[in-house]
Amino acid sequence: MKLYIKQKVFSWNDKFTVYDEYGYDRYYVEGEFFSFGKKLHVYDLNGREVAFIEQKVMSFLPRFFVYVNGAQVAEIVKQFTFFRPKYSIDGLGWNIEGSFWAHDYEITQNGRPIVTIMKEWMTWGDCYELNIANPQDEIVALAVVLTIDCVMAAQQAAAST
Repeated sequence: MKLYIKQKVFSWNDKFTVYDEYGYDRYYVEGEFFSFGKKLHVYDLNGREVAFIEQKVMSFLPRFFVYVNGAQVAEIVKQFTFFRPKYSIDGLGWNIEGSFWAHDYEITQNGRPIVTIMKEWMTWGDCYELNIANPQDEIVALAVVLTIDCVMAAQQAAAST
């Protein structure tokens, strides 16, 4: 199963749609503009919140919590490294490897692929393809990828100021 995330180029707050491989709306993602720390809500087509991502603000390294249907399922922490970004996902037993800056990485569990993320080039704005191996992992995989994107966007914004 494939999902596509296309973010608007000039967006003051995070608000975008996640599409399926046929171009149909699948999820809506909305950030909180005035909040203490980054917060993202993922809604299904009926407007029901299926995932929530919250940044822990008083942390030395970026740390996010992922909730699905109200229950915390994962904690994602950016590890301290000098050259390449590295993340840990606690609570799921998932591993991440690849090039985060190029948005070309894979999340696995015991060598089995969970989701492969690739950036599509030559598009207006950022467009990412998520190839999810098992449909049961769809919402959690989407939330984890969105979390990593939040961390990367925050680092890019900090570097440009």
